[in-house]
Order: sequence, then C-alpha cells, then structure tokens
Amino acid sequence: MKRYTLCLLAVLSCLLSMAQKNVIDEVVWVVGDEAILRSDVEKRRVEYGTQLKGNPYCVIPEQIAIQKLFLHQAVIDSIDVSDADASPYVEEELNKRIMMAGSKEKLEEYMKMPMVQIREEMHDMVKNEMIVMRMREQLMSDIKVTPAEVRRFFNDMPEDSLPLIPTQVEVQILVLQPRIPQTEIDRVKGLLRDYAERVNNGSTSFSTLARLYSEDPGSARQGGEMPFMGKTELDPGFANVAFSMTDASKVSKIAQSEFGYHIIQLIEKRGDKIKCRHILKRPEVAQADIDSALVVLDSIKADIVAGKISFEDAARYASDDKDTRNNHGILSNINMETGETSTRFEMSELSALSSSLARTVETLEVGEISQPFTMINSKGKTVCAIARLKNRTLTHRASITEDFQVMKDIVRNKKGEEAILNWIKEKQKSTYIRINPDWRDCDFQYDGWVK
Repeated sequence: MKRYTLCLLAVLSCLLSMAQKNVIDEVVWVVGDEAILRSDVEKRRVEYGTQLKGNPYCVIPEQIAIQKLFLHQAVIDSIDVSDADASPYVEEELNKRIMMAGSKEKLEEYMKMPMVQIREEMHDMVKNEMIVMRMREQLMSDIKVTPAEVRRFFNDMPEDSLPLIPTQVEVQILVLQPRIPQTEIDRVKGLLRDYAERVNNGSTSFSTLARLYSEDPGSARQGGEMPFMGKTELDPGFANVAFSMTDASKVSKIAQSEFGYHIIQLIEKRGDKIKCRHILKRPEVAQADIDSALVVLDSIKADIVAGKISFEDAARYASDDKDTRNNHGILSNINMETGETSTRFEMSELSALSSSLARTVETLEVGEISQPFTMINSKGKTVCAIARLKNRTLTHRASITEDFQVMKDIVRNKKGEEAILNWIKEKQKSTYIRINPDWRDCDFQYDGWVK
C-alpha cells in the first residue's frame, strides 16, 4: 500500500510538472476587477520589438495597469470614442505597419494572425488609446498657466536645456474651387436617389450601401454610422436635414454640405443630440475645369506681382476658402487639445494639413508666391490654390519673446503631468491591485503598485 501511494504521488507530481511547463496563459496582474494576462504582455512585447526601453515584463504590465485606471474612470465620467472617430487612425496605423513589414502577407506572418484579426485588435488598441488621451485631457482641463509662471520657468532653465523649436512657417493661401457642371451634380444626386429607393423598397440596407459607396472614409466602414452629435457640431446644411427627421425607417431628402451631397438615415434622438447614418458622394472635378481654375490663379498671381493688388485683398475678393478669406489669406493652426490658435506651422503640421501645400511652401523664399497647384482641402475636395510664404523661422532655442506659446505649453504639460501623477497615486490607494509574486521585482515608474 505504501509503495502504491508513493507511485501515485510520483505520477501526480510528474503530471503537475508537465502541466506547469505547458501553461498557455496566466494572470500576472489584477487591477480592480480587470486581469492582465501574460499573453497581453507578450503581444505588446512583440509589437514594441526593440523599441522598448527597460524590462518588458515590468514596463508593459505597468503601462496596461495605468491604461485600465484611465479606462475605468472614463466609464464613470461617460467619456467614449466612437468607432467612426477611431477608424481613420486605425487605417493610418495599419498602413504604417504594412509599410514597415513590407506587405500585408509579411505583416500577417509577423503578427501570426490574419489581417481581419489584426485590424480588430488594432481597432480596440487605438480606441482605448484615444479614450485614455481624452481622459488625460479632462484631468488637465482646469489647469491654468500665468505669464509670470512661464517667465519664472524660462528664467530658471539653463540655456542649453531650452527646447529646440523646429522650423516654423506662416503661410497665406488663395483658393479657387473648380467649376462643377450641373450635369455632374445631377449625376451624383441620381446615384443618391437610387440608393434611397433601394433602402426604402427593402432591397438593400442603408449600412451595406454606405460601406460600398460612401466617400466618407471615417463612417463608411461603420455602415455610415456617426456618433451622437449636436446641431452646432455638424455642417448647417447637413444638420438642418438630419434634425428635421422623425422616422427611422425613412431615408432623408438629399442634403448639401461643404463636404458634398448626402442622404441620411435617423438612428436615434437623445435630448439635443442625434445619431444617424449617412452616405456622402462628391461630384468629380474634370481636368478641364481644374485647368481653367489654374489659369485664373495664374492671372491673379501676375496682378499681385505687378503690384495691381495685394495678396491680402486678392484673397478677400477672390478666394473660395471662407476660413482664410476674411483673415488676409493666413492659415490658422488650431491646437486641438487647448483650442488655442496660432499662425505658425511646423512643416510636419503643414504636411498633415496638406502634403501638396507643404511641398509647395518648402520651395518658397519669404515673400514669394507659388505657381498655381492643386490640393485636397480639409473637406476632402479637390481645389486649386496659390500660396505665399509670409514668414519662416528657422530651428532655434526657445526664447520668451518669440516662443511664449511654446513655453506656456511646456509649463502647462509639466503641471498636467504632476496632476496626473497625483491622480494615479490616489487611484492606486483606492483600487484593488494584486501582482503575481514573480512579477513584483521591478523598478516601477509609479510607486504604490505593491501593497
């Protein structure tokens, strides 16, 4: 009997040892009621590659834990990001990774999963990152910075520690929208009427048609669905039609906006906000009409160079771009986090606005006017333009007189990081946290994880 018991214990010990060696996954951290798995850490470790500094088994789970704190608070504060808002950034990130890998097939091989799954996981990752960013912005929303604080910070900083300010430019632009013949507008409206008829007679769903034909890349992938939005957040032409709808089973009449032409399907009204689907179609611009607009711009440029009219007056009277027309043609750079406006652009910021414009401006001397060129504007339309380089400030160490706004942003971000650090410390105290003993021997960025 004793020998039998010893044999049984030996077999059980062997089985336990084999099981431990073949563990597929395990919980390594618990934050609140959320588990962090070894597989979560491994996935991020593969994504980082050689870019991560420090021990990945310390750095990565702490990053995930901090993210979970922010996401939990975002739920409490009703902060969310719609699929439509996230989709453009998902595609941008996906394209970057495909380029780095060399092809879709090589990315699938590297990630060890099909493209559909890669896109789904990337969508969740990007959406969570955007929610965390909005949560951080909310935590910093009440932070104010006085001029005295900026001056004190600047005076206390050694000269060789002052930030390098990249080359910045101030640009004026005069835009012409090429003529679109009525026949092309009628063609687009005919397509939209056909889509509406197919939805109304039940032959096709609105979502399917939006995925197939809508020219709004952000919402098309979501079947045309947009997040809840207020009337002032929407283009007036779109809003007037959308907010007049009452029957979710019907398709709207054709709405015209700065983006093009739409049909709309109501999903839900909630207070002063509306959720709907839409299909956007833009009239195509013929090359002959583009050429005609370029000829007009060439003539306007000749008049400016000859001194018959200033660029500012030409923009006021001739430009089709309402955002710059009443501002002497000057482009404005709006900080989406703070809402503050500047006339200065770093070249990367100008390229994000329009790569064609950035390439054109890069070749200009201060005061020089470009040759007419085509570009895609912020509404997704093909337009023709001439640009004037008003000013260029080369790369330099920040100065309080020239770069006050930059220094103000640095001080605000510093105060913001302090506020977020204090917030994390308080959340650590009030949140249940358990770390697997094998994962505790770390020099964490934030103290307070191990209790």
